[in-house]
Amino acid sequence: MSIVNPASNYGTVTIVGVGLIGASLGLALKKAGVVNKVLGVGRSADNLDQALKLGAIDGIVDLVDAAKQSDVIVLCVPVAQMRTAFEVLEPHLESRTLLTDAGSTKGDVILAAKEVLGKKACQFVPAHPIAGGAQHGAGAAKVDLFQGRQTIICPLQENSPQDIALVEGFWQSAGAIVKQISGVQHDAIYAAVSHLPHLLSYALMASVVNSEDAEQKLHHVGAGFKDFTRIAASSPEMWRDICLANRTPILKELDQYLAMVSHLRTLIANHDGAGIEKIFKKASQARQDMDGF
Repeated sequence: MSIVNPASNYGTVTIVGVGLIGASLGLALKKAGVVNKVLGVGRSADNLDQALKLGAIDGIVDLVDAAKQSDVIVLCVPVAQMRTAFEVLEPHLESRTLLTDAGSTKGDVILAAKEVLGKKACQFVPAHPIAGGAQHGAGAAKVDLFQGRQTIICPLQENSPQDIALVEGFWQSAGAIVKQISGVQHDAIYAAVSHLPHLLSYALMASVVNSEDAEQKLHHVGAGFKDFTRIAASSPEMWRDICLANRTPILKELDQYLAMVSHLRTLIANHDGAGIEKIFKKASQARQDMDGF
């Protein structure tokens, strides 16, 4: 955990992609009083207007204007769009401007930054706030979305200690608890604890919806089904990009999961109650222990 104190002011901050994460960040930074103004870049005029009305942003600009006038730029777009954003920003990026992001994968984003930004890649400090929700868009924004939640920073070798500290303080200002790990570690860990759960939630929902008696099943769902499938309401575009961007670690975790499911199927088919209970007990205890983290 970082012990860096948040800076008193980050000047002009531009948020690229003012959805749940971006709009919540704007609200949090403004409430903390650590910015002069927050600008927004986005594809949807309606969503940007909503962010304006909510007070998450103070104005709307394009990427070129953002590069010219921002002290900090935060990329909150789907990871497949990061390279294009870097390409537009690079020719106009001022040396004083820091870049960070909110992408759920890091290896692909870091590679794009280094290939596109070249020497300016030192100005990019990759990050991933571990916060979100099933709903998306500026209308779902929450001023306390990051409060007490982790934000992972994956510094580049090219980053200066001062810039890393500034980006840590930036996310802390939004209420986050900042931790540092490498980009490779990040993608391996979150393939298991974030990307796979979303994949499974979508898969269960799709399985039920595609069944012949889907309507009857959906009319009889309980809390367990709703809890498990809550994250299947998340942005399909964003999670499509994550699955493709972090393909290798996700496939590894998915294969391991499928092996466990296959093993459980065999135990059930063989009426092996003791074997089933052994797995369930271990899983149950681990889940209870997790609440103490």
